[in-house]
Amino acid sequence: MAPIDSDDSTTAGEGEELRAGRRKAARYVVPVAVMGVAAATIGLVPALADSGDPDLPKVTAEQLIEKIAKSDVEQLSGTVRINTDLGLPDLGGLESGLMSGMSGGPGSGGDGEGSAADPSAKLTELVSGSHTLRVAADGPDRQKLSLMENAAEYSLIHNGKDVWGYDSQSNEVYHSTAPDGAERPEKDVPATPKDFADQALKSIDDTTSVTVGGTAQVAGRDAYRLVVEPKQEGSTVGAITVAVDAETGTPLKFTLTPASGGAAVVDVGFTKVSFAKPDASTFDFTPPAGAKVTEADEAGAPAEAPEPGRKAEGDLAKGMDGLKVIGEGWNSIATFDTGAQGGLPTGSTGGDLGGLGGFLGSFGDQVKGDFGSGTVFKTRLVNALITDDGKVYAGAVTKDALVKAADAAQ
Repeated sequence: MAPIDSDDSTTAGEGEELRAGRRKAARYVVPVAVMGVAAATIGLVPALADSGDPDLPKVTAEQLIEKIAKSDVEQLSGTVRINTDLGLPDLGGLESGLMSGMSGGPGSGGDGEGSAADPSAKLTELVSGSHTLRVAADGPDRQKLSLMENAAEYSLIHNGKDVWGYDSQSNEVYHSTAPDGAERPEKDVPATPKDFADQALKSIDDTTSVTVGGTAQVAGRDAYRLVVEPKQEGSTVGAITVAVDAETGTPLKFTLTPASGGAAVVDVGFTKVSFAKPDASTFDFTPPAGAKVTEADEAGAPAEAPEPGRKAEGDLAKGMDGLKVIGEGWNSIATFDTGAQGGLPTGSTGGDLGGLGGFLGSFGDQVKGDFGSGTVFKTRLVNALITDDGKVYAGAVTKDALVKAADAAQ
């Protein structure tokens, strides 16, 4: 990373490692429909506490980034609040069906089986609305995350080689075995401020401004504010702010606000936190009496063949094998060819995805260009252009930028 200017404003170097990180992060903006695109962008997101600003020694942006990188906290417990506002309409439950189908987990193949406790589908609930989590960690071998719902709780526990998912509402248990040296299961589903901060810091390159934006107090802890902003025009990202614990370097809160202004797209932060060693019993789990237990290897049965004339939902993602990233920095756009003529599937294809395509088509913006015609679907952060010949262009960029990219690809 390039040296930080003395005024605390900096750009990172052009090293291949940072660019590779940016492209790796781009996989979070490449699904086949807006819900998928918006869901994946949760890896980039969250507003700082509004309590008093503590008086802390001055640090540069480089020193603060290094403090995060060197943080060696392995033991903590606390409560995390996640608020996500992508500006999506009420999809009447279609989003949950699509998320499950995209997750690749049990029951996602349309066979109607699987477990309600499967984390690959359950944790996708975090991409919208407000949620409260209880988290605990004791080194790389023991972590627990509990999603608190109205009158129920979903817990994901990693203890040694065992990974347990438990849904109290359905009284179902999902069990798998973690490989040796595995860290928190389902790591690709960000749930703590550190998860979000790690993804955001991968996006830093020479198109980025990084500054220290004062101090804050989060969950009773003194913290610095690290502010990450795009230098380029055309990005829908306004700013990312990370509250960094002054003592440990642990990210305590993470905020992404859109360029269009208004409330944060996602706000994720600790409301309570302790860096003491959690009690060992925190990570103990025994399936309750009468619970349905599904083993991971039992849940991986292939889906039944689709009905004649109906395109399998999984086929729509095959084009993602040819994923390309065009542009650079915050204006990067992921593109791939679904191979499906006619753009988004409509209700005639059947299933949740078909219904979603027809529903989204009713509020998408029709656009034309050298590429032909298509539909742009927008959220407060991520926009996606799906052309009538089945190509997808998606990114945290404006509608005009998507059309321009599609024209240039001709």
